[in-house]
Amino acid sequence: MDKGRVAIVDDDANLRLVISTYLEGDGYSSLEAECSASLLKLLDSDNIDIILLDLNLGGEDGLMLLPQIKQKTSAPVIIVSGKTEMTDRVVGLEMGADDYMTKPFEMRELSARIKANLRRVQAPATQNDTSSSQQSNGSVQMKNVGEWKFDTNKLQLVHLKSGEIEDLTKNEYDLLTTFVNSPNRALSRDYLYESLKEEDYNSFDRAIDVQVTRLRKKLQDDPQKPRYIKTVRGVGYMFIADV
Repeated sequence: MDKGRVAIVDDDANLRLVISTYLEGDGYSSLEAECSASLLKLLDSDNIDIILLDLNLGGEDGLMLLPQIKQKTSAPVIIVSGKTEMTDRVVGLEMGADDYMTKPFEMRELSARIKANLRRVQAPATQNDTSSSQQSNGSVQMKNVGEWKFDTNKLQLVHLKSGEIEDLTKNEYDLLTTFVNSPNRALSRDYLYESLKEEDYNSFDRAIDVQVTRLRKKLQDDPQKPRYIKTVRGVGYMFIADV
């Protein structure tokens, strides 16, 4: 059974061969791209489930590819890079990557991360099925959160005035749900990390900070003058909007 289609984007042909051989032996289909043009062509012609993206593509900056990738597909992106600084990790995640691995790495870990990321994007379908069942039983699936309507069935935020729609990732949905269920309460980073229902394969100090930054952008919340998520120094975060 095909576990998914993986696009391997790296200018090192030997590494692409090693990764593709291992993943195909593990049940995945693999497609290869050596540069940005090759990847974008793949995305136009093939249904890709997940992307492994190197940051150094023969002089091209892989980070600059992330906005173009996100315009073409919702497939998760795992950065696979020789850059090991925390700053590189954080910048990659803040620009839209879903995960970050440093070279060299174990193939078993790569396979585990691919599996975890694929499960993460498949989880909303399960959530929607559950929500639809609950909705048929009369449960409320929408909440007003400040200036937004939080649609837990569709995993969306809908602006009450403009009608603007923001789609939420599974992590953003879980994080916002945790905040909404515990308003005006200081929540630690550890507590919030646990709420993401993730396998703790590579947690690091700023993992929650990155997720909160993404959620703030969706809520159009200024961290300097917060109306939704307030930073609590030495603790974590507090949700301060009316629900």
